[in-house]
Amino acid sequence: MGMTSPSRRSLRAVSNGVLLLVGVAFGLPLVWLVLASVDERATLSIKLPDAVSLQNFVDVMTPEKAFIPLLNSLILSAGCAIITVIVAVLAAYPLSRYRMRINKPFLYGVLFGTCLPITAMMVPVYSLFVAFNLIDSMAGTILFLAATSLPMAIYMTKSFMDSVPVTLEEAAWMDGASMMATLTRIVVPLMRPGLAVVFIFVFIGAWGNFFVPFVLLLSPDKLPAAVSIFAFFGQYGSVAYGQLAAFSLLYSVPVITLYVLVSRVLGGPSALAGAVKG
Repeated sequence: MGMTSPSRRSLRAVSNGVLLLVGVAFGLPLVWLVLASVDERATLSIKLPDAVSLQNFVDVMTPEKAFIPLLNSLILSAGCAIITVIVAVLAAYPLSRYRMRINKPFLYGVLFGTCLPITAMMVPVYSLFVAFNLIDSMAGTILFLAATSLPMAIYMTKSFMDSVPVTLEEAAWMDGASMMATLTRIVVPLMRPGLAVVFIFVFIGAWGNFFVPFVLLLSPDKLPAAVSIFAFFGQYGSVAYGQLAAFSLLYSVPVITLYVLVSRVLGGPSALAGAVKG
């Protein structure tokens, strides 16, 4: 039986201690959410409720407080993710399949787009939306969210597309298939797990985006849940902590459900195994 050196034992103890602190830092807010959501007298402190009650959920689950904002968030996030994935696939295909001098500078330019702070862009974007009469437009907000998500989505999609063998497309071309046919019938089906990752990444980014909808959407019935959550913060510093915790749990359910469904339906990265076998 091998012996562990003192230095290795010390390193393991330090690593475990750091992981434990990180786990506590992430776990305590979740514990507070669960306990505060069933406590009618919830505060910022973590404590067991005097009596477990679902009144906070009853108060929150109304069309004005939860259902309409969550539906708006779903429309914005799903629309943004669908548009972004489609455009990212079309943009990544030539970058992945054709070797040109502009490929690398173009990718660097795409990545540079992720460095631009959204706060610096909102003033000219707001003026542009006013000029085109897109203020308080769900469609316009979806398009702008998709535009801000595209740089990273293109880079990620190209990385996944590079793993699909070109020989499969060449065989289809020999049979008379067009470039668009090989893309939609061969490349896209084989990179479904990668596209699922991109879709979830973009969806979560749009789901939690506060600043863009807050600036571009004005009507209360169009605001997503990321903005309407401020309704639980009253005047003079008063906060309905119980309702805030209950709403936060409801707010996280669609994202968790999406991740579970996508991971179960699309499977893992072994999707290429049957295509390249033999």
